[in-house]
Amino acid sequence: MSKTRVTYLIGVDGGGSGCRAALADAAGRVLGQGAAGPANATTDLAQAIGNVQAALKAALREAGVKRGAVGAGVAHVGLAGVLDEATARQIAAALPVGSASVTDDRATSLVGALGARDGVLAAIGTGSTLAAQRGGRVLRIGGWGLNLGDQASGAWLGRAVLEHVLLVHDGLAEATALSDAVLAEFDGDPGAIVGFAARARPSDYAGQAPRIVAMALGGDAAARMLMQRGADYLLRALEVMEFGGADVLCLGGGLGPQYAAFLPEDIRARIRPPEGSALEGALALAKAALERRA
Repeated sequence: MSKTRVTYLIGVDGGGSGCRAALADAAGRVLGQGAAGPANATTDLAQAIGNVQAALKAALREAGVKRGAVGAGVAHVGLAGVLDEATARQIAAALPVGSASVTDDRATSLVGALGARDGVLAAIGTGSTLAAQRGGRVLRIGGWGLNLGDQASGAWLGRAVLEHVLLVHDGLAEATALSDAVLAEFDGDPGAIVGFAARARPSDYAGQAPRIVAMALGGDAAARMLMQRGADYLLRALEVMEFGGADVLCLGGGLGPQYAAFLPEDIRARIRPPEGSALEGALALAKAALERRA
């Protein structure tokens, strides 16, 4: 590695709702940040790559650094939906750096949230994933995307509430203020719900999540049922991960903290704030990679 060239660190965090990038110097001091649209590699790989590039371009612009100057840099990208090495290589090849590692967003979220602590991170946003760190070992659950998973996520909640509204329409579930509000959004037409679902992406479904959370906290029976179903999934995952002892629980993502009210008291007592973000975790992994090269 040339000692005459400036070595930059690049961290990227992306998921179904958006993508963020940070440019830092070799010591980890952030010089610029940028944001772009959704970056889920399973949902739309081309879109994810394009938004990673756009977020990085914005970070470079804020830092006043030209794209060609980061060729000697080291990057780590953590994106939802990176499930195989071929996808990771394709994303890495689209970056303007000589050394780039790409993982799913569980790795970056875990490092950012837990640091060196033992415990579990439940990262719940548009999608969902859990990761446990204990004695240097890492166990991961979920992260399989909405088609086959993402339980408790914003997209999962949004799809579930639409399913519930159709059950209400068919007389198979009781109407509540939540189901009435959602049906009214579609002009009272269940066929419009079906049409929406035929073209919806995870981020589209996730648009329903804030209302579900607010109405659940306000006592709506259907909203509480959906949130409790998500909380029950988290509890099953914690059991599989043998959560206990000195473990802490971090509820990350835009939706994760909202589940605290639906978890048992003994679990709530172990909740701790994340030490940092997934973007900070990505930078930390890039910095570790640079140090290994030194």
